[in-house]
Amino acid sequence: MTATSPVIDKLIRFERPDRSLAYARSLTDSTIAAIFGTDETTYLQTLARLETQRDEAARELAGGADVRAQLDRVPFTHGQRIVAIGESTTADRLSWFEILRVLLSSVRPDLELVFENLAISGATTTQALSRIAAVRYQRPDWLFCLIGTNDVQRFGTDGPSLVSQAETLRNVQQLQRLAQLPPRAQWIWLTPTLVDESLVSEFPHFKSAGLVWCNRDINALSAELLGRDGRYIDTAPAFSGDATHLDDGVHPTLKAQKALAALVLAHLTM
Repeated sequence: MTATSPVIDKLIRFERPDRSLAYARSLTDSTIAAIFGTDETTYLQTLARLETQRDEAARELAGGADVRAQLDRVPFTHGQRIVAIGESTTADRLSWFEILRVLLSSVRPDLELVFENLAISGATTTQALSRIAAVRYQRPDWLFCLIGTNDVQRFGTDGPSLVSQAETLRNVQQLQRLAQLPPRAQWIWLTPTLVDESLVSEFPHFKSAGLVWCNRDINALSAELLGRDGRYIDTAPAFSGDATHLDDGVHPTLKAQKALAALVLAHLTM
């Protein structure tokens, strides 16, 4: 058996070959494990550990009186389809969306909600737009979108961003137009999540590739999003305090994901 490692753990946590390789039908556990450079047993054991952490985070949230009260008045109705699109912050197996899935399934099973996570790690708004047909297929009653962090990735501190802000805003507009949601469906936009710039600058893989993320870019994009028509959630409050990012400075810790899940739930029940 191949020993687990931090790199393999991170790949299994954030990468979903079944989504990013949509043309590869019926991927087996052994095939996915091989893609990650490990064996099936290690892959399944890692999945089980992640699911345990996710479920524990949901239980901890459910233990709060304010959260229990919010769960009693969520705006979802019986049998609705809740879909998420976006990048690694949502694709994460410990993401805010996955925590909410477990929270609602365990505390409000009467609603029989259907959750579908279509987020893909590393996606830009351009790539999300290219996959809009998958959203149409789902016919969601609620569509959550958290995206933009990869758009503002720069090649060098003063280098070009991967996607210009003008193009990002154009993509966001087209996402909303082309999704063709049912008449009463709800769009919920979440602003791109802040990074820890000091960790980003010291992370070896980013350093060697010359990749940079700056909060000034994220804040500028978020301000544009928050100023547009629609229902938006500012994610910044979930990233206050310590221990909000993994060692790369971009990906949220479980603590931050849990805070983000609580923030989304609170916003939905305001």
